Amino acid sequence: MPHQPFHYRSAEDLVREAAELGLDLPFAEDPAPLARPVAIGDCVAPNSLAVQPMEGCDGTPDGRPDTLTTRRYLRFAAGGAGLLWFEATAITPEARANPRQLLLVAETAPAFARLRETALSEARRINGRAFRPFTVIQLAHSGRYSRPVDRPAPIIAHHDGLLDQALGLPPDYPLIGDDELDRLQDRYVAAARMAVACGFDGLDIKSCHRYLISELLAAHTRPGKYGGSFENRTRFLLETVRRVRAEVPGARITLRLNVYDGHPYPWGWGVDRDDPGRPDLSEPLRLIGLLQEAGVALINVTAGNPYYTPHINRPFDQNVLGGYTPEEHPLVGVARLLDLARQVKAAFPSLVVLGSGYSWLRQYAGQVAAGVLAQGWADIVGWGRGAFAYPDLARDLLQKGALDPARTCIACSRCTQIMRDHGRAGCVPFDREVYAPIFRAGRQAARQGG
Repeated sequence: MPHQPFHYRSAEDLVREAAELGLDLPFAEDPAPLARPVAIGDCVAPNSLAVQPMEGCDGTPDGRPDTLTTRRYLRFAAGGAGLLWFEATAITPEARANPRQLLLVAETAPAFARLRETALSEARRINGRAFRPFTVIQLAHSGRYSRPVDRPAPIIAHHDGLLDQALGLPPDYPLIGDDELDRLQDRYVAAARMAVACGFDGLDIKSCHRYLISELLAAHTRPGKYGGSFENRTRFLLETVRRVRAEVPGARITLRLNVYDGHPYPWGWGVDRDDPGRPDLSEPLRLIGLLQEAGVALINVTAGNPYYTPHINRPFDQNVLGGYTPEEHPLVGVARLLDLARQVKAAFPSLVVLGSGYSWLRQYAGQVAAGVLAQGWADIVGWGRGAFAYPDLARDLLQKGALDPARTCIACSRCTQIMRDHGRAGCVPFDREVYAPIFRAGRQAARQGG
């Protein structure tokens, strides 16, 4: 069935169409599984709901959280989710995806400690003195999508016949060297040490969405010790995890990990070699086993490339302006994301697995999430765009057992459009006083060639 916008008048309509598409979509009316506490290492998240890392592109020029950054995390913290995953935070200036991306270095670290404590204070104020969400900070290197100043400055791990062309890179564009990658491990260790000192319960060595580490996992054509074989392509991530574990006391390591790129071999990871539309998790599952042995406490399962195949990692009604319409029903994309998490959890029952892909389901996302948890497909379920639109969705699910259909994300991609227009990102339809003017300004600048 081709792409269709969300059109369901009842949960029965949704379940019926999923069945017609041959999709297994768990569904439970009882919201009780959403309230389950989840042990993560020696900590406990007070419920099974998470806010995913959603970048606002609204830090200060030197990488500190700014006014809108703090506003966003106060709203998320008040919303009642048991896990707050703080957004992509660059570990070095050249790794920033935009000139306002957060940056964790010695000069900015105190601001992150204040942001976290301010968010926890708000969580207690709204949800009760005993409420204490688990906090994760995402340590990031944007790699191919680095833009630390006003123009792209890609740092690529290998030459990709499609993505190089999309970025206009010449065939002789230099790769990041093995010695540079060796030194970059030191930066991750230093950032991890600062994250622990700031008080974050977990740190995410970001390995998704075709940013640097994710791209390394698919570096089949790269020469040297970081490319070619499975052992070489996974070397950087595994060595970094092991070093953080050994050198940073108190570090609880989590990963947001692509297990499927949806991108053709030899440039893709987790894909069937003959058909990139089919996941092949043999290598991702092998890697996850090694990561669990290395001490990783939680895997946040994701897929795709938001710049090139956004329908894979965030099924939508509307793409960004000028973007493609996929030849795929969004429910297929939702079910794929749910099933990828299911496969990881089935392979590693003792690993904490966080699944995503719920925002497109709108007011029925809670019932599907409860079904996923009840069937053991994941331990925690997370919202990204959905939390932008409806930051207190967790509290409504836990206290009312349902989401307000007038407040749920409509998958319109305007939050992404703001990012593409180099603005500060947020929900245009449901937080319009703040973000509609930013959206309009970005569109006007784009039309004028700015």
